[in-house]
Amino acid sequence: MLETIIASTTGESFTLTNALLVIISSIVLGLAISLVYMKTNKKSGYSSGFSITLIMLPVIISIIILLVGNNVARAFSLAGAFSIIRFRSAPGDPKDISYVFFTLAVGLTCGMGYIGYGIIFTTILCAVMLILDATKFAMPKTKTMQLKITVPEDLNFEGIFEDILVEYTNAWNIEKVKTRDFGALFELTYVIHMKPNVDQKKFIDELRCRNGNLNITLTLSGFEEKVYN
Repeated sequence: MLETIIASTTGESFTLTNALLVIISSIVLGLAISLVYMKTNKKSGYSSGFSITLIMLPVIISIIILLVGNNVARAFSLAGAFSIIRFRSAPGDPKDISYVFFTLAVGLTCGMGYIGYGIIFTTILCAVMLILDATKFAMPKTKTMQLKITVPEDLNFEGIFEDILVEYTNAWNIEKVKTRDFGALFELTYVIHMKPNVDQKKFIDELRCRNGNLNITLTLSGFEEKVYN
């Protein structure tokens, strides 16, 4: 009876069986994409909300395509309804944006009825993403980090850390010098490119011997600050 109602109100091509097949296939493919996303972003961290969104998006898009069909008036109505929505989120990582387009393409493919092509497309691209992650393709060989060193006002900091930086980094550049605590302290901010397999504790210990054992902050992009007192 439910299928009869759906067919009578939406058209013969939009049946309950077709709708369920499209929805289930979209969920399965979206889940596969989400799992690959979590696998390839395990080290850098990922948002649980974004992972769930990757499952929902193909289903939403496929349902929209099913509802629109070949009805031009309905397509304009849906476009008008979705134009009300404003996305105010900050620009994301390019990799995250590519996953969003990935799920949109899968949703469109399933909604148009090309479920077999959707499965092939998802399988190939997920395999490519896993291979790139396993081979660490395009991963930088050095870590770009921010180093903040606090020095007392009576210490001449010009070139005092240069030999240590040369030993432990491939390149470094001082970005900013500012005073703290009413001029009693100076804070030096560097951008450094750490050499691979560097002992960070030894690096910090040598810096502390030069700055009077004051605060040193080492920050890696995407992680919380590491503060050494």
